[in-house]
Amino acid sequence: MKLKSVYLCSQCGVSSPKWLGKCPSCGAWNSYQEELIGKEVQNKSSRSAWQDPQTGPKKSKATRLDEVEAGAFVRLDTKDIELNRSLGGGLVRGSVVLLAGQPGIGKSTLLLQLALNLPVNTILYVSGEESEEQIKLRALRLEKPLHHCFLLSENRLDLVLAEAARLKPDVLIVDSIQTLAAAELESAPGTVSQIRECTNELIHFAKETGTPVFLIGHITKEGEIAGPKLLEHMVDTVLQFEGEKHYAYRILRTLKNRFGSTDELAIYEMNAKGLHAISNPSELLLSQHEERLSGSAVAAMVEGLRPLLIEAQALVGSAVYGTPQRVANGFDSKRLSMLLAVLEKRCGFHIGQQDVFLNIAGGIKISDPAIDLAVVAALISSLEDQPLHRQICFCGEVGLSGEIRAVSRIDLRIQEAERMGFRAIVISKYNIKNWDSSQSKIKVLALATVNELYEKVFAK
Repeated sequence: MKLKSVYLCSQCGVSSPKWLGKCPSCGAWNSYQEELIGKEVQNKSSRSAWQDPQTGPKKSKATRLDEVEAGAFVRLDTKDIELNRSLGGGLVRGSVVLLAGQPGIGKSTLLLQLALNLPVNTILYVSGEESEEQIKLRALRLEKPLHHCFLLSENRLDLVLAEAARLKPDVLIVDSIQTLAAAELESAPGTVSQIRECTNELIHFAKETGTPVFLIGHITKEGEIAGPKLLEHMVDTVLQFEGEKHYAYRILRTLKNRFGSTDELAIYEMNAKGLHAISNPSELLLSQHEERLSGSAVAAMVEGLRPLLIEAQALVGSAVYGTPQRVANGFDSKRLSMLLAVLEKRCGFHIGQQDVFLNIAGGIKISDPAIDLAVVAALISSLEDQPLHRQICFCGEVGLSGEIRAVSRIDLRIQEAERMGFRAIVISKYNIKNWDSSQSKIKVLALATVNELYEKVFAK
């Protein structure tokens, strides 16, 4: 079969006969990759490996909308409270779930743990990266029943689908989609065309047989899911597994879900026996020191629909090497520069020639703007070397004029602060109208500007 060279955009999958610096379809720069494909496509498809030769593909027939039964989805309990939350209540038959994350973050451990916990008869775990012996060693550490889980170390799509058709598993897990290769394509595994074709065949398999399919996906150095963006549109659910390898905590975010909300978030702790679901993350993410120390402030956050309290730690000191350093861990460094400019311009703090280090405890990355007020409080506390009271927390977005802006779901944040034993919470005065003070015993301090924060919280 004659081969020809084409260039495919890694973002949207559009092909071009020559290399282009900018994709005319999605506008991405330097996204075109060269691939070799055959001019003649083989007649035999991977789909024939699992379709019944007697009946062939199902015939399609349109149904009138008012005749469609709008019953609730039948969900399979995964025996994992946090994973059930992320999936919208459980696993839906025929759904395709993409789990993405950094190498070594625990994606394979999470799905192997799921396979051993599921109350079903047959699980097929396909690995294109590890041998069956390696997976067995990891499974032994989890200390779970193994008899219902079948392992297949294979990266050829037609053989994977043929084995799935023979076993008829209740759930199929593929680790990872970048290692699979369809025989009809001449390009190497992990290329745009291979990922797109293999995902398409697995989706057809899931929909035709009603088998839930989990796909593990790699991410690029920029933090995006490897392969064309079309991959995320094809699947039903996209889960992002986040966290630092040197910390025990992991966050599972729902980026897309056709069967539930995308505002869900699950938190796990990695230990010797696998991933342990955390039902009360605020307890673990708060400070682990007893004495009062400067530069520490607690923020009332909402990640998805889950409220949690997290500690912001700041260290402000004289610049030793001439040029002031600005280092942020778990927080956007550009937003830190903006908050420092607000403190310098609006509040009169001489912070321009100071080294500033900011850390979000627990290795968690935060994008909620409601943490701004806690970050400002921690910076002022470190600059003035004045510890904050241990039973006060903060919640509010800081604007460029130094104003404290209102944030969403203020009731959830205040209730979580009260549940964790805090006596006071500082919020924006524009949020106070949405709060009924008779609902709780916690003291709510409503402020309008950062200057008021300094006067009422720090001034002696």
